[in-house]
Amino acid sequence: MTQTASTAGRTPLAVPTQVALAGVFAALIAVCSMLPPIPVGGFGVPITLQTFAVMLTGLILGARLGFLSVALYVVVGLVGLPVFSGFNAGFGVLAGPSGGYLLAFPFAAALAGALASAVLKRGQEAAARRQTGVGRMGFGWWALVWLSAMIGSFVFIHPMGIGGMMLALDLDLPTAIAADMVFWPGDVIKNVLATAVAATVIRAFPALALRRF
Repeated sequence: MTQTASTAGRTPLAVPTQVALAGVFAALIAVCSMLPPIPVGGFGVPITLQTFAVMLTGLILGARLGFLSVALYVVVGLVGLPVFSGFNAGFGVLAGPSGGYLLAFPFAAALAGALASAVLKRGQEAAARRQTGVGRMGFGWWALVWLSAMIGSFVFIHPMGIGGMMLALDLDLPTAIAADMVFWPGDVIKNVLATAVAATVIRAFPALALRRF
């Protein structure tokens, strides 16, 4: 039974299905972006649910499809559809203080997805050896999935966001870092939520932990 599930989980999905998944998660990011933002810090970069949706996309879809899905969201906004925070759109957004964060999103999703893929694969194999059932990984494995999301955030989103604010607002590095630190506690919470949602989805559809799109 376990071997059959593993084999099925590694079977690639049809291209139309992958395209549909990319579109669904891109739409999810857009919806989260349109929810009322919380202004903080006075530098024009509000707290939104974008990063929650971005990291959830990476954790569930993995590196390649996660990157493509988030990139689709960014491209749709750049070409003119108002899917960015505050219903903004267009290439002019990249010149604003949030431009660096937007450009970082696809890479953060890809890195989180790649790391989470390795964790999920090992966790599912360990669960199978313990005969606890596919998708029934222990807390420690899900903590590593959360850490995957945190690494994606702090390797790409925060450094590129800091760089974007420095360029757009002519800030020095210490000031830009201080402005970015406002988002750190929220990112921890949003990545916990993204991990919890990903865990729920993967437990319902355990082949997702083995199939990397």
